[in-house]
Amino acid sequence: MHATHAHAPHSPSANEVPIRSDWTLAEVRALHDLPLLDLLYRAQSVHRAVWKDNKVQLCSLLSVKTGGCPENCGYCPQAARYDTGVKAEKLMSVPAVLDSAKQAKDAGATRFCMGAAWREVKEGPQFESVLEMVRGVKALGMEACCTLGMLSESQAKRLKDAGLDAYNHNLDSSEAFYGEIITTRTYEDRKRTLAHVRAQGINVCSGGIIGMGESVDDRCTMLLTLANQTPHPESVPINALVPVEGTPLANRPPVDPLELVRLMAVARILMPAAMVRMSAGRQQLSQEAQLLCMVAGANSIFFGDTLLTTSNPTFEDDMRLLKNAGATPLQPNVDRPKVS
Repeated sequence: MHATHAHAPHSPSANEVPIRSDWTLAEVRALHDLPLLDLLYRAQSVHRAVWKDNKVQLCSLLSVKTGGCPENCGYCPQAARYDTGVKAEKLMSVPAVLDSAKQAKDAGATRFCMGAAWREVKEGPQFESVLEMVRGVKALGMEACCTLGMLSESQAKRLKDAGLDAYNHNLDSSEAFYGEIITTRTYEDRKRTLAHVRAQGINVCSGGIIGMGESVDDRCTMLLTLANQTPHPESVPINALVPVEGTPLANRPPVDPLELVRLMAVARILMPAAMVRMSAGRQQLSQEAQLLCMVAGANSIFFGDTLLTTSNPTFEDDMRLLKNAGATPLQPNVDRPKVS
């Protein structure tokens, strides 16, 4: 008998992965419903063709202004109208935020995201402080990201001038389901803010949350809305609901981890050059489930002990996860694929 050598499965080269913005819901749903092993193989093939490595971006997220938000997002413990034990706090000082950013950098983070529980950005001393925070984070050599609620075009320009790399503003779900969760602003408001961010050349970070009672079609439509933007968002966080006592969604059952894996795989296939980010709900996932998310194409995690107001895996747990995956941290603004 002759020994045979197993050949590695063929992965398409980057130019074989077309970037499309004309997906249909039927196509997205067909991808989502593939046998899981087939879906993972397709997602990993796309990921390998475009990213070519096991690098993972480590992002740290700090709540610079916690609680007291006038919105009624059904999942959020920071809404003033819900009794969740989250106390409204003032905006943190610039030195305190930059101290946190330096600690995150020392721990390995290459992107620092600052979140403020505002409905929208208002001109004045607080916005000036945020601009100073952005300049300070950039001076540390990190990517700077903010999530501050709705933005006008002129505010987006001022953030860009301060050096902001990315702005997070999640669609949360499909347009059809959105009104079930939030009534204090519209889906169009969300898309308008994303358009203002894009117009200023700031990278878009936008994704959604699963486990709020939405249908599979709602999940697919949310990804479809993002994937049919030109260009695609540079970062797509996929969150699993963390039910919080006192919010309307406090009693939602936990998300099946494989549903999260499926959605990450679909996001990777639809948006080949985006960072697909494991976000909220990671603490509820086993190490194996998180590794499956990476197989599905997730190449970014929020790390640090808290994510705004919900708990997150410890630094030690995350370092162990990356070591077991054979993954290394991505460097800021360097290791990004160029895909047209």
